[in-house]
Amino acid sequence: MSQPIASYAVETNDADQTRALGEDLGRVLAAGDLVMLSGGLGAGKTTLTQGIGVGMGVRGRVASPTFIVARVHPNLGGGPDLIHADAYRITDLNDLETLDLDSSLDEAVTVVEWGDGKTEAMSEERLAIEVRRASGGQAQRDGDVIDLEHMDDGRRRIVLRAHGHRWDGILEDIVAAHGGTRIDQDAPEGDESATDE
Repeated sequence: MSQPIASYAVETNDADQTRALGEDLGRVLAAGDLVMLSGGLGAGKTTLTQGIGVGMGVRGRVASPTFIVARVHPNLGGGPDLIHADAYRITDLNDLETLDLDSSLDEAVTVVEWGDGKTEAMSEERLAIEVRRASGGQAQRDGDVIDLEHMDDGRRRIVLRAHGHRWDGILEDIVAAHGGTRIDQDAPEGDESATDE
């Protein structure tokens, strides 16, 4: 039997707002939670995870785990540790097993960047978050030099898909506090566009 999925969307205007959303999420995460993050390079997956780390009260600066693959941030207040992993280079289940994430899943909060299509089997009760950056924009030119710095205005659309009953009644207040909405309600049966898939 498939688990229920509730979908929400939040718009943020800059990295600080993305971190603030993560911080509020971090306050409600519990041992055993699996959070899967997706989005393009530079979309803000690590920025969101930095906020999660602050909300959980963990030690250490949360940084992209790309070259380390997985990093453990111990909790400073007796709560669960944060395991921040990167599955970008994971190509099959054997690679995933080398991370040994499932051995600590019950005692920690596990946040996996690039986990789509790779880590779903770890938990039916998971939170999948997609961080979307607007595409396009106008690059600044200074003679022959193209300045890409200002193409990213910091705005993001963050789509949260809560799989399973674990998330019942947990995300609504957080999403509302950040000006977001539930996007799967009142969807006509068979209308996939209403769930923003």
